[in-house]
Amino acid sequence: MSRGAALAFLKGCREGMHLFGQNIALIINTILLTAVYVLGVGMTSLIAKMAGRHFLETRMKKGEKESYWKDLNLGKKAVDEHYRQF
Repeated sequence: MSRGAALAFLKGCREGMHLFGQNIALIINTILLTAVYVLGVGMTSLIAKMAGRHFLETRMKKGEKESYWKDLNLGKKAVDEHYRQF
């Protein structure tokens, strides 16, 4: 076997391993992200629906304004209220 044939063989093996790695990574990432989405987002949504919790206030009560804007009532506060905000 000549040196050129050996290098071509090794180059082909390297490209094949690279493609194999990409395909395996795609499959594993898809499975992991689907599981995280179903367990994380799905379970949170299910528990929130059972508890009657709405994370976005999209329903308007009759007679209210036609806007989702919330007045924050940002007035002047005492200096002590700015310490330890969380």
